Amino acid sequence: MKRKKKFRIVDAVLSIVCITLVVESIMPTAAIGNTQYFWWILLLGAFCLPYGMITAELSTTFPSEGGLYSWVKRAFGLKWAGRVAWNYWINFPLWIASLAVAMTAIIAGMFHVELSFWVLLLLELAYIWLVTVLGTHRVGESKYIVNVGTVFKVLLTLGLGAIGLYAVIKTGESANPIRTAFDLFPTLDLASLSFISIIIFNFLGFEVIGTYVDDMENPNRDIPKALIIGGLLMAIFYVLPATGFVIALPMEEIAKVDPENFVETLMVLLTQIGLSESLVSLIIIIAGLLLVYTFIANIASWSFGVNSVAKFAADDGSLPKPFSKTNKEGVPYMAAIINGIVASLIAIGGLIAYSISDNAGSMFELFFCLSWITLLIGYVPLFLAFRKLRKTDDTPRVYRVPGDSIMIGVLTYVPFILLVAGIVFTLFGDFTAAYLKDNIPLIVGVILSFAVEEILVAKMAKQRKDRVKENIAKLEKGASEKEKKIIEEIKGDLI
Repeated sequence: MKRKKKFRIVDAVLSIVCITLVVESIMPTAAIGNTQYFWWILLLGAFCLPYGMITAELSTTFPSEGGLYSWVKRAFGLKWAGRVAWNYWINFPLWIASLAVAMTAIIAGMFHVELSFWVLLLLELAYIWLVTVLGTHRVGESKYIVNVGTVFKVLLTLGLGAIGLYAVIKTGESANPIRTAFDLFPTLDLASLSFISIIIFNFLGFEVIGTYVDDMENPNRDIPKALIIGGLLMAIFYVLPATGFVIALPMEEIAKVDPENFVETLMVLLTQIGLSESLVSLIIIIAGLLLVYTFIANIASWSFGVNSVAKFAADDGSLPKPFSKTNKEGVPYMAAIINGIVASLIAIGGLIAYSISDNAGSMFELFFCLSWITLLIGYVPLFLAFRKLRKTDDTPRVYRVPGDSIMIGVLTYVPFILLVAGIVFTLFGDFTAAYLKDNIPLIVGVILSFAVEEILVAKMAKQRKDRVKENIAKLEKGASEKEKKIIEEIKGDLI
């Protein structure tokens, strides 16, 4: 009996929102200012839609726990797959460390206290190891944490946006000019192109749509619809609260991307609409606790996926062997523990730097920006891998990106160019001395990541080559003359 396909567009859209909505991304999104509306509209069509359709084709044609890693490996080999694995993994402990910093800043803002170095250290390490322990269990065991976290995300984003709009309608006051739609188009200088990267980062994760193709009645019709609806919802969930920031705080404050801005924005808006001081304080504490909870849910929802890719790569010889260790439940627990150790070291280094500079906001911005840039770098080969596999691999497609060769070229290279441009201009901006000086920590961080990546790729390639040589030597020992000749013929290709 044929299984009835029950997965609807609404299910796909909700899954997209659950995976990709990240509340802490609101702060760098708000830093774009009014022109964020332009970038969301542009990138929804120019990046989100082709990216979603491409990953839907790849994930249904070449299903694998390795996901992005396995597609790039199939197209370009293990070395390029190893680069993807590194960037896909390293962004995660950086993200965890950035959320640890954000959490302490939120707590300090909620209760109007200044936390000492040791209290900050204790709280950050407690957060890091709480999410690390959650990462050693299957996502199904923490699904309630994730589901409740999704509800809180929606409440916080829509609530902040609604309060901001109500405040400006009621009082007519805004910390920044309220412009008409005709004023929302950006002046396209090189520095403004850095905004592309954070919007693209907010879309990443849409490949989840590919996992539902087998349960859809008409995936070729429903996938583009789900991507458009999901993209529009994501834009709303980010733009509304970012608008609240723009209404409450001057742009020079928003541009600092300080986690305490969330608390300050809410405080300004609630006061602006006339609530009493005691009620404002209560709402701030509740909202702050909900926000901290979403930080836990974010990592819980991504841990198993990231750690599984790391395990897959380690089994393949592209990451060190410890990443491949699993517990009785089949969860790659050692990858989670490595995440915790690396995130702890990053957080400790950040605290030492914070104690010198006294700027927690800059630590959050640095770690979070490093996280999203390394993740974006990991996705760079995706579009070229899709293009190559379309040409060289005739595996039957369950879902196929529509269009002739010219359209496929457009759908491949437009998002690829946007992705690369976002990375380059986030790092180097308008290439002026002032921009480069301000961005030195980020540039150095990316260079260090690249250096470690290339050393690791070379080392793992050598280990794979040595293992092949050892196995060939074992085969040759017991082989006949005829078998030795065959081994000799294929040795060059294997080594």
